[in-house]
Amino acid sequence: MKKIGLYFGTFNPIHIGHLIIANHMVEHSDLDEIWMVVTPHNPFKKKSSLLDNHHRLEMVYKATEAYEKIHPSDIEFKLPQPNYTVHTLAHISEKYPSYQFNLIMGEDNLKSLQKWKNYETILENHNVYVYPRISEGIVETQFDNHPKIHRVAAPIIEISSTMIRNGIKDEKNMKPLLSDAVWKYIDEMNFYKK
Repeated sequence: MKKIGLYFGTFNPIHIGHLIIANHMVEHSDLDEIWMVVTPHNPFKKKSSLLDNHHRLEMVYKATEAYEKIHPSDIEFKLPQPNYTVHTLAHISEKYPSYQFNLIMGEDNLKSLQKWKNYETILENHNVYVYPRISEGIVETQFDNHPKIHRVAAPIIEISSTMIRNGIKDEKNMKPLLSDAVWKYIDEMNFYKK
């Protein structure tokens, strides 16, 4: 059975940090593929800095087309909002019964996992692959030796999409933090400039 790692994010924009982590997770674990799941704009939230879903998906396409084991996914675009990970996992598992789906998350998210809707159901049915992050707070001890939680010693990346958006707005050269195709798309579309 093919093991897929689901890496959720707004990817606004997708940057080299996302790619470094996704590539590391697929190359240094037992996962066969990583699907970059673009989180849709929540219609109940006013987020002026969040690009439209199709633009963010297009950037993920452009960023990942050179990677055989990393693919964009718009699976959440078709689900009712607001959406919960537990519902996405149930939907995707039903749609692709021959795949085993696993979550990828930063250690910062693991710290709040017990607050997620039906987190016990997630851990019953799915593995969680955790990459390190520099962050405050402690991980719940119940997750220390949990059989479904796997820590992968990926590089610690301190690049954020917010930092990139702010840099572009301030007319800084943010090109090294983005794949060439994504940088070109942002530049051509005049994204994040104001």
